[in-house]
Amino acid sequence: MEQRIGSSSQPLEGAGFDPAFIPGLTSPVSERAKDEPEKEPRVAEAETAEEATSEQEETEQASPSEPEEDAEPDEDAPADGPVFEASDRRARLVADHRGVRMALDDQECEFRWDEIGAVETETARFGKRYTVTVHTPDRRWYPIEIEAPARSHFKEWDEQLDAVLDAYFEENAE
Repeated sequence: MEQRIGSSSQPLEGAGFDPAFIPGLTSPVSERAKDEPEKEPRVAEAETAEEATSEQEETEQASPSEPEEDAEPDEDAPADGPVFEASDRRARLVADHRGVRMALDDQECEFRWDEIGAVETETARFGKRYTVTVHTPDRRWYPIEIEAPARSHFKEWDEQLDAVLDAYFEENAE
């Protein structure tokens, strides 16, 4: 009969054992990948972006006869549709044609419309806190609380957010 030396259990992973662990943010590195050296050195994203823009400028200068209508529309360009914005001294929420963007202090996150499963709003019974929660299809939710200048803003904000959701969210659900 053969006997194994040592424990047969796998090492535990997660927030209890790794303080930097955030589920869903990064995939865990397998043991085999840890042992293998990197094949290509990583290049900083800023350098890659600079090289891409310089190459794009060179190709634009080389072929000026291309029509400019074929260029992709700029994502930062304002859309004709509705936009919802609400903010206080710490938090900021923007919902427009690009999706939903939330910021709290120095932390930011952005959700495209195809990444959103549902958007929920809630108002505090007392006080002036307006809570918007973005739910993703993989059962995660991301709430943000915004303090309104007055409780009368709740109805106005609900109407504006509903207009944005009707214009963009339903459109992508099909």
